[in-house]
Amino acid sequence: MIFEFESVVFRWQARDDSPWYFTAVPPELSEDIREIPRPRSGFGSVRVRVRVGETEWATSIFPDSKSGSYVLPLKKAVREAEGLHDGGSVTVRLHVLDA
Repeated sequence: MIFEFESVVFRWQARDDSPWYFTAVPPELSEDIREIPRPRSGFGSVRVRVRVGETEWATSIFPDSKSGSYVLPLKKAVREAEGLHDGGSVTVRLHVLDA
């Protein structure tokens, strides 16, 4: 299944020195993803193929217990290549691989 959405880039707040940045999958899309039958995986993660701008990569999305949505990690190479920054918007094309 393929999902497209726009969201906001945010820095992981658990540690002040954290280099981890994420964007949240909207709640309604997160619910749709949760309903897809797939094999169980560690931490409730879901394997995905992602496209942001011209950059494409394989990763996993992870459930966020606070928001109930999945979060997508945005590695430094992607942020730099696509000019993403904390608080900025990002358009994501997400292909769920475990479906």
